[in-house]
Amino acid sequence: MRLAVMALATGLAMTALPAFADTAPAKTVCLDMDHIDHTAVIDGRTILFYVKGGRVWKNTLPNECPSLNFERAFSQEITTGQVCSNKQMIRVLRTGVRCSLGAFTPYAPPAKAP
Repeated sequence: MRLAVMALATGLAMTALPAFADTAPAKTVCLDMDHIDHTAVIDGRTILFYVKGGRVWKNTLPNECPSLNFERAFSQEITTGQVCSNKQMIRVLRTGVRCSLGAFTPYAPPAKAP
């Protein structure tokens, strides 16, 4: 009986493996500082990066960044000339709170109502 339960558990575990194998880590997206026109803080977890040429990237922070929504201003310490997803920190200007950047995804602003 024990052998049958172990075989069943092993079989179930083996069928779950492909689901984990198909889950690829998030691709790192880097934006050149020279191409960033401006940024906009949407809320405590979302920052839009407007790139010259009209493209917009949304960065979703992994956690709520205290006072970012209220201050709506942050600074970054850039040493490579790029802002990269999941690899850098921002600092809220007045409070000095440090928060990690999250993933960058392309962003399309909602269509304006007629």
